[in-house]
Amino acid sequence: MSDSESGCTDSAAVTEPEVEALVKGICFKTGPPRTLGVELEWLVHELHAPRLPVSRDRLEAAYAALRTVPLTSALTVEPGGQLELSSLPAASLTECIGTVSADLDAVRAVLRDQGLGLVGLGHDPWHRPRRYLREPRYDAMEAYLDRTGPAGRRMMCTSASVQVCLDAGYEEPGPLGHGRRWWLAHTVGAVLVAAFANSPVALDRATGWRSTRQLLWAEIGPGRAGAPAPDGDPRSAWARHVLDSPVMCIRRDGGPWEVPDGLTFRQWIRSGAPRPPTRADLDYHITTLFPPVRPRGHLELRMIDAQPGEDGWIVPLAVTAALFDDARAAETAYRAVKPLTERTLGLPAPHNPLWTAAARDGLADPELREAAVVCFDAALEALPRLGAEPRITAAVAGHLDRYVRAGRCPADDLLDRLGATAPAASPPRTTAHGKDFRQ
Repeated sequence: MSDSESGCTDSAAVTEPEVEALVKGICFKTGPPRTLGVELEWLVHELHAPRLPVSRDRLEAAYAALRTVPLTSALTVEPGGQLELSSLPAASLTECIGTVSADLDAVRAVLRDQGLGLVGLGHDPWHRPRRYLREPRYDAMEAYLDRTGPAGRRMMCTSASVQVCLDAGYEEPGPLGHGRRWWLAHTVGAVLVAAFANSPVALDRATGWRSTRQLLWAEIGPGRAGAPAPDGDPRSAWARHVLDSPVMCIRRDGGPWEVPDGLTFRQWIRSGAPRPPTRADLDYHITTLFPPVRPRGHLELRMIDAQPGEDGWIVPLAVTAALFDDARAAETAYRAVKPLTERTLGLPAPHNPLWTAAARDGLADPELREAAVVCFDAALEALPRLGAEPRITAAVAGHLDRYVRAGRCPADDLLDRLGATAPAASPPRTTAHGKDFRQ
């Protein structure tokens, strides 16, 4: 969400063949999987009264104090005032966790002095969307997303996630090849949604969905938050998707940015109006696409809800790293989730029945639970081979026993605390793009 503007200053207009070549070359950089990273989004609440809204002045004071703290990770602010901590690429899982944990300790200490705390939930259970950042990018984004309903503002201002970043993989086929990893990310992604769903409440009411955050992404629509068609070469599929996705905004040096209605990047190239798009416009357009798996040279897995507790984020990071970077675990995961593809009906994630079931039912879905048990067992076996410390394997084993084997996810704990007196809000009958996969 907090992608900055491109630093590219090339003002030459781009053609469709140039865009295809640029996207294929930039977004999939293949080679041995050697590094990984994590991006952690957090809601910021009052430390002792989280149901009370935090004033803008208090947030500004806290963020000003945080800017004086030396951190290894990049610290940015999301549109609704959420904090995001983005690690540098790490050479190992242990290095990544150690660095980010130290940065989080420093951030929490500063916030604690301000009477604030970080909260690991995929969606704010109490507060309405309220924009903290007032910038042309987010003004344009809000105007664009408002056309399809309230989901966009809620996603911008009241959601948080754990995003795992992995190398694209080898050029060659096999368990660690980029084609297999791309396919696996879009299939095991549904298992990750279900196993780590942690956003069942909005405005103090159960929504009927274990991951309300994933529901919001689905309601934003396939052009902005959907994956490419799940067939063919990943590079070609992503290049077509970039060209055929709607342009969110056309930037200007002064005044509000233009927010076109239904103009794809391909149409913009062909029309050249209101001005021909440049390489910088292409770079920026790509940052405004939010699929569940985004290729950025590496693969950015965006489907996991923020997790409870100070260290809950370690489990999805460790599980995902093991399933993708250990060849044996990757092959086991592939076999475990392959039968689930029948439930997608050939439709891209997250706008298909499999992903809908993952977001709505979590691991109460028996097929997702069965696949999750196999994947977690494979990850647990692989972690020592990746050099993971005992505390990391213990955290994964704890999640496996507490949630996965029991067919539960963190959202179920929140629903238990709400109790039977909390009425479930009726989910809308159709998604924003007019299809109903929820029955």
